[in-house]
Amino acid sequence: MPVNFDGSSVLVVGGTGSFGQVFVKTILERYSVNRLIVFSRDELKQYEMSNRIEFRGRPEMRYFIGDVRDANRLNFAMREVDYVIHAAALKHVPAAEYNPSECILTNIIGAQNVIQAALSADVKKVIALSTDKACNPINLYGATKLASDKLFAAANNLAGGRGTRFSVVRYGNVIGSRGSIIPYFKQLIDEGAEALPITDPRMTRFWISLQQGVDFVIDMLGQMTGGEVFVPKIPSMNIVDLAHAVAPDMPHKIVGIRPGEKLHEIMISSDDSKNVLDCGSHYIIKPSFAFWDHVLQDPPGSQPVPEGFNYTSNGNTEWLDEDHIRNILSGS
Repeated sequence: MPVNFDGSSVLVVGGTGSFGQVFVKTILERYSVNRLIVFSRDELKQYEMSNRIEFRGRPEMRYFIGDVRDANRLNFAMREVDYVIHAAALKHVPAAEYNPSECILTNIIGAQNVIQAALSADVKKVIALSTDKACNPINLYGATKLASDKLFAAANNLAGGRGTRFSVVRYGNVIGSRGSIIPYFKQLIDEGAEALPITDPRMTRFWISLQQGVDFVIDMLGQMTGGEVFVPKIPSMNIVDLAHAVAPDMPHKIVGIRPGEKLHEIMISSDDSKNVLDCGSHYIIKPSFAFWDHVLQDPPGSQPVPEGFNYTSNGNTEWLDEDHIRNILSGS
């Protein structure tokens, strides 16, 4: 069951991002919260967000300028907060490789700061957003998010009698989010490009809409008991089908896979299979180590997956073809 946020205080770390704005809009539409706090470091994005019609004049909204690297500011923002969604990260793969220390400071040290602030404030529940790139990582961004996932799982040990619980949600690419492939293709078309760049015609990706991602996080907040990595069952698509859906008559140019990029995505590896439960609409990766005095109860109806199971974008059983993609892009 989803959490009932009525009367509670909610903090979204990285709240001006694509996910954060849809999450905030959804909470305002469905619940009567006491406070809904947006924490981010970009004052322009906060100003623009506060002036959007769905957020303008909402007395429960709070906007905190701050960085996850600043532990003191997080401590201040998290006072009397009930639920925290941690959505802040440095996500650009090439930028992370070129600026590794900055990626580590935000994605790992920032995660630790969020954990410590949540413990100090006696927050009830914390969910951190992860990425498919944290599974068998081949780039620094993925490695930092794997480290972050491990920190949030182990944080349940630090909670002791305080009762704060930490879990992680992991999913693939978000359709239409800032910096993703669809806005990039549309930008190239608007700029008069003669062909769309295709890294490899065999490439596949998991896809989820922003609203689906938000709904999944809300649902898992209600189910979490601490230490889980929740993975939704979502469809895959082929990169060529996506390009045809965006621009049916535009030719393609094969440019090759970029450094740090995978041909196919993986959200659950075969090494994790012994700790994975199939819960129907999603999977749960249980923590490998039970650091704390807490036995994770298997949800009713869940089943262990077969030994050697993995969840990959090319081995998926659910696919989006060109027509499905086109319908999604048109909003129908």
